[in-house]
Amino acid sequence: MHLEEFSEGNSFLHKADPRVKILVFALFSILCAISSGIKTPMLYLFYSLTLLLITRIKAKPLISRLLAANFFIAFIWLFIPLSYPGNPYITLGFIKISHEGINYALSITIKCNAIIIATITLLSTSSVFSLAHAMLHLKMPKKLVTVFFLFYRYITVIHEEYLKIKRAVALRGFIPKTNLHTYKTYAYIVGGMLIKSYERAEEIYRAMLCRGFQGFFPLFEHFQIRKSDIIFGVISTAIFILFWVKS
Repeated sequence: MHLEEFSEGNSFLHKADPRVKILVFALFSILCAISSGIKTPMLYLFYSLTLLLITRIKAKPLISRLLAANFFIAFIWLFIPLSYPGNPYITLGFIKISHEGINYALSITIKCNAIIIATITLLSTSSVFSLAHAMLHLKMPKKLVTVFFLFYRYITVIHEEYLKIKRAVALRGFIPKTNLHTYKTYAYIVGGMLIKSYERAEEIYRAMLCRGFQGFFPLFEHFQIRKSDIIFGVISTAIFILFWVKS
């Protein structure tokens, strides 16, 4: 399980200061989420796609993540056009699909994809360590940053434990089916993972205490903001303000 796949690169955004990228992303996400209609969200999506061209990240993992996210977004299209009040656009018996509902679902879809792509291009192009480091510099709560860092760091370890248990079960001839035995086996797998995660967490905690851990990670190195980072932040902010004024 490789969670930092997009952080490997040599583009401008890969080298940009994570503090600037976090601030730009926060402003982008808020303004994009509160935008209405179709035109303004499309502008934000165009901005995200521009960043995507700059990063030159791999297409295959990007498409994989977008498909996974849009699988859940697709459920919006099952309910909103049918339940949103407005003028009927299509009538199939007792089923009425409103024109306003279609526009609303389309607006949500565009905004979600714009924010997902911005997350990948702005945040995923930095390592987790750099993001946690930048969050501390932005005066975010130390405990929150520590929890974020440890969760991101050790979710890979938990996944490795899951793969070990899955291989052990497969070697014993387990074949998943739709029956009670399969449900019990998966319940045992989840229970085993919880016990192993707890034991691993205790071991890691004791090891960290032996190394002098006091509840947070001290910072020994600091970022050096460049002129290009400031220009990127100023231009992005100006673009967002222009989108907001035009909306």
